[in-house]
Parts: sequence; C-alpha cells; structure tokens
Amino acid sequence: MASLIRILFSLSLAVLALSGCATNNTDADPATIAAVSYRDPGPKSMTLYTMINNRSGAGAHSGLVIASSETILFDPAGSFYLDGIPERDDVLYGINPGIEWAYKSAHARTTHHVVVQTVQLTPEQAAVAYQLALQNGSVAGAFCSNATSSLMRKIPGYEGIKSTLYPKRLSDQFGTMPGVKTERYYEDDSPDLKAALEAGYKAPASTE
Repeated sequence: MASLIRILFSLSLAVLALSGCATNNTDADPATIAAVSYRDPGPKSMTLYTMINNRSGAGAHSGLVIASSETILFDPAGSFYLDGIPERDDVLYGINPGIEWAYKSAHARTTHHVVVQTVQLTPEQAAVAYQLALQNGSVAGAFCSNATSSLMRKIPGYEGIKSTLYPKRLSDQFGTMPGVKTERYYEDDSPDLKAALEAGYKAPASTE
C-alpha cells in the first residue's frame, strides 16, 4: 500500500518573472541526512527537471537529480519540501523513486508541465556531479538554471553545455546531448498552487 505523501512548499513573497525560483535556507545536520540516505541500485545517472509554463511555453524552474553514491536532488532556489526529507544548501537527501515522483507531481498542474530528461553517467561522472552539488552552496532566487547549467558543464563530457539563466534553454541544450532520454509529464491539478499543495499528493501504487 502506497503511503500518502504530503508536500509543503515555502513560497516566496513575489513571483520571480525570470524563472519562478524561490529562495530557501535550510541547514539539516549530518546525522539527519545520513539517516535517510538512499542509493539507487540502477546505473549512475542524472535527471534534469524543467518546469514549463503551459500558456507561454517559458521555463519556470530547473532541478537536477543525481544518482551516485547516494541519490540527491539539487534544487537551487527551489520551493520543494517534504516531511522527512532533509535539505542542506539546496541539496535534498533521501531521494528514492517515490520522493522523486512526488517532486515531479508537485510541479505538474494545469498551468505547468514537467520536462524530464535522463542520461546515464559513468561512476566517475556521477561522483563529480555529486561533489559539485554538495559544494555549490545555497543559490539566490531566480538563479536556478544558472547554478544547474554551471554545475552540469563541469561534469566531464558535458563541457559543451553553456551557462544560462533560462530553464528552457538549458533543457533544449541538454536534449541534444548523446543518450539523453526526454519525456513530458502533465497533470490537471488546480492552477492554485497553494490549494494543490494543501490537498497533498499520493505516490503511484507501485511505489513502496
């Protein structure tokens, strides 16, 4: 039986027109982080999540899931919060398949859809990406794509990615890289984000 996943966001006081990124400051302690650590048994990989406005087609946010020695979510200037999932310097820990699905589902609604782009990495590439995310530090609001693209272009083999402030431009660049698999995810939730968050999200039946 899948458990009910409650998602709480900290919303910024103003909508940032450039990318829709928020500003969050959290500082989970090492013991809390270690307690929820999750390592994906599959191949090493990274998955770029890009939130797209359904009306304008503009990008709203970028986030990056990295499956290395453990699976983490680099969510620079992001708003995603979930009970039991600690965060430190814009990195969230304990990202198992159910939590990753919740991240995707939380951002998909009538006003936005989510572009999901995954590529397999070598263990060496994944280790570099993981360390870059941990060392990056907190990101200022509206700089989610700048931070994500700057991180990605430091991974061996991805130096061709150009730094950008625009989520859709990063997604378009990444989509041209060899081996990247792209899908789009839609939901018909209320466009009222606050109402949707208060309603909660339920994990897929196949997720423990």
